[in-house]
Amino acid sequence: MNTAVLNTEIQAYIDAHLASDITSILLKGTAFTDVETTEIIEQIEAKKRSKTKLPTWYQCKNIYFPNKLNIEQTSSEITAKHKAGLMNGDTIIDVTGGFGVDCFYFSKRFKQVTHCEINPKLSQIVSHNYKQLEVENIKTQQVDGIDFLKNTDSNFDWIYIDPSRRHDSKGKVFFLNDCLPNVPEHLDLLFSHSKNIMIKTSPLLDFSVGIGELKQVKTIHVIAVNNEVKELLWILEAGFNGQISIETSNLKKENTESFNFILNEEKTANSFYSKPLNYLYEPNVAILKSGAFDSISNQLQVSKLHKHSHLYTSDALINFPGRAFQIENKIPYNKKELKKHRITKANITTRNFPETVQNIRKKFNIKDGGELYLFFTTDLEDNKVVLVTRKVVL
Repeated sequence: MNTAVLNTEIQAYIDAHLASDITSILLKGTAFTDVETTEIIEQIEAKKRSKTKLPTWYQCKNIYFPNKLNIEQTSSEITAKHKAGLMNGDTIIDVTGGFGVDCFYFSKRFKQVTHCEINPKLSQIVSHNYKQLEVENIKTQQVDGIDFLKNTDSNFDWIYIDPSRRHDSKGKVFFLNDCLPNVPEHLDLLFSHSKNIMIKTSPLLDFSVGIGELKQVKTIHVIAVNNEVKELLWILEAGFNGQISIETSNLKKENTESFNFILNEEKTANSFYSKPLNYLYEPNVAILKSGAFDSISNQLQVSKLHKHSHLYTSDALINFPGRAFQIENKIPYNKKELKKHRITKANITTRNFPETVQNIRKKFNIKDGGELYLFFTTDLEDNKVVLVTRKVVL
């Protein structure tokens, strides 16, 4: 960590060139003697990436940014704040601290937070930034978090771990036993220091695979931001042997869409089925990832259009965790029928349908956009249909 980067003139230069062409800066170089041009570029690139992802860091003065890869790998503020809200207590340790965004939000829920980071430079950066952010209840440790636990007698109310999904020989991985540290291998150690463990994993990890690799899983949280799944959070509790609950959250600017269910109950649940009624519903991606296709029909009393379509319908409008549409028309899927309605512009979605959106647009010459939403899908009687709808604001 080159502290000269924090000099007033250099900080002003970084802020003034956030929108500048990086190649141009690299070719021209800078006049600063204490800081390499490449170091300044690293700060510019990382700060730019932080503007929407980490607004607190972006807006704070004298923040030292790590390389852009660290920014890419860190939690966003919106997800960090949400996960912190799932825990509370006096003490928590983050075994894989990274840039320290999660710990920053843990510090608002716990009296004492321990941040472990094996990379000396990154640990130093995090320690400096916490001072700028005026956080006083986080203790940074420049150490491998697993080694720290092996050499301490301390116990914690919670342990948080976000294993690296970059393997030296396998490249990018998502199975837990391929990640670093290998969480399944160290579970006994983790439970010897806390009764409660939260593990962040790739959204690509299959529930059954994760459950097979872990033990005493109590809850799996599926976290999406603006309808894009960002992470899975696995809550482990010492001695737990009950039913695993799945909690889905789609974090949006204006609100959070939530839906919860018991994993095993989904296997025995039966959906209601119906032809298209007055309203159509499309679940958010967190629900689609969770596989709650029958549970959502049961809990919300909405009917599925088809076993494999994952679209729902009802006579009366309900508050649904996803998108809602008013159905204006149902058209049999064939060229003659669709051409008859002269639709030239619409938003198109396919569900349980043999053709791609791109092929449909080309075949029927429908431009993207407008107020109409067309759903190309399969109905209860296995007919290919087009539902003409308009979006409803819930």
